[in-house]
Amino acid sequence: MRTTRTRRLAGALALALTVVTAATACGSGDAGQADGGPTRVFAADNGQITIPVSPKRVIATGYAVPALLEAGAPLVGVSSWKRGIPLFNEQERKKYDELAKVAGESASETNYEAIAQADPDLIVIGVPKPVLADIDIKRLEAIAPVVAIGPSVPSMWRELSRKQADAAGAAAGFDALKTAYDTKAKGIAEKYKAVLPQLKLGHVGAYGEVAKGNFQREFNGSWGTNVAQDVGATYYGQVKVKGGGSKDVSEYPSIEELTTAFAQADAITYSVAADGSVPAPVKYVLDSPLWKELPAVKAGKVYPFRYTEAATYRAATSTLDAVDQAFAPLLKK
Repeated sequence: MRTTRTRRLAGALALALTVVTAATACGSGDAGQADGGPTRVFAADNGQITIPVSPKRVIATGYAVPALLEAGAPLVGVSSWKRGIPLFNEQERKKYDELAKVAGESASETNYEAIAQADPDLIVIGVPKPVLADIDIKRLEAIAPVVAIGPSVPSMWRELSRKQADAAGAAAGFDALKTAYDTKAKGIAEKYKAVLPQLKLGHVGAYGEVAKGNFQREFNGSWGTNVAQDVGATYYGQVKVKGGGSKDVSEYPSIEELTTAFAQADAITYSVAADGSVPAPVKYVLDSPLWKELPAVKAGKVYPFRYTEAATYRAATSTLDAVDQAFAPLLKK
């Protein structure tokens, strides 16, 4: 395998000196030929990276895991992605279970030796840009070309899943999945157009920290809200102090601020698990005496959302169904 990697690195060096023609859907770049086949230059978070046109052995981590499983990329290893398991279809779940786990749930749990043993010809790192500091990119680059394609805010999964699939040479079916999603979202938006856009919404997310006495309030563009926005929902307000990444679209007030946070909300949505159970951070809010005093709660306008972890169009189609189911009572009043 070391010999293979040496030839690959030598080929990449030769390519850098003798680049020939332009080709890539994700940005301007040069295409050439290395010993492993045709290459192209791909625009990633970590720069302009020379990658195979048709990778044969791909490692995926973070948000790239569901995107590349869905796209049918030639994966040989993935990071753990427990949050997405309920959203996998049968084929994706089977593949996920079979694949070597080369990293844990966090970027700092990357197993470099396991990645090397998988002998990839491309590594797709799908972590938010601030988290890249937890990964030794240089060490990975000694194994195979590395493209970092991660979100800065949760709603970016739309663009990034397309880019991740393209990098892995597996974008063929992406547009069909997007079209199916867009068609369903348009139909649901039409269904609720007379009631949903008029509401000022608030959302309780699943990442509050009970031990610290806070809760997560999500605004437009966050995990719990972005799919509902596609059918006409609007979450009023914005983060008081933006902290970068997901902290630009969600914040963590103390539970004492609950009434202030949602005083203007006509309706409130909240994240639940795939099976409908209420996560501890959300239960903390629902059990609070302050929750019962909110105008939206008194009016009975509270709606649970399942599948808020969706990060691909196929998975988010399930989220659309869940949003539709949650908002159904709006049509009865």
